[in-house]
Amino acid sequence: MSKFEEKTVASKEIFSGKIINVSVDDVVLPNGQLAKRELVKHPGAVAVIALTAEQKVVVVNQFRKPLEKEIIEIPAGKLEPGEHHSVTALRELEEETGYTTDKLDYICSFYTSPGFADELLYIYFTDQLKPLEESRALDEDEFVQVLELSLEELEQLQNDQRVHDAKTVYAIQFLKLRQG
Repeated sequence: MSKFEEKTVASKEIFSGKIINVSVDDVVLPNGQLAKRELVKHPGAVAVIALTAEQKVVVVNQFRKPLEKEIIEIPAGKLEPGEHHSVTALRELEEETGYTTDKLDYICSFYTSPGFADELLYIYFTDQLKPLEESRALDEDEFVQVLELSLEELEQLQNDQRVHDAKTVYAIQFLKLRQG
């Protein structure tokens, strides 16, 4: 046991939903004191940084209820049980953008908010897009507008807080570094 580890002595699930589960855990701190931890369990997600042949970034504009506004994001979605993140990446790219690819490169993964959630986000990259022959197949509760924007346009949208999520900010930095 690490000198900073917290030992769980009780756990109570308070919500079980379609996307997340929430529990409250009683823990013993390294100094022996008791504390409560509110935890969000999430199956993980995947996002794709997708570039067209014209070097435009494929993004989606969608309303995000927790923010009560629309934001522009790189395509992303939740892992399904037992699904490898590379399969999720291709599925989400196709569903949300109408593009597919034969080449997805894994870039990295990171925890989105480790202070309270266990969501692990996998990031992929492709610059070899092909339009799907059939129309995209959004989930029944998804309403998105596909945009193809230059890196400069995305940076301006970030300054305007229309791009305002970690995965898309990461994508902008990744693409800037890739340009050299």
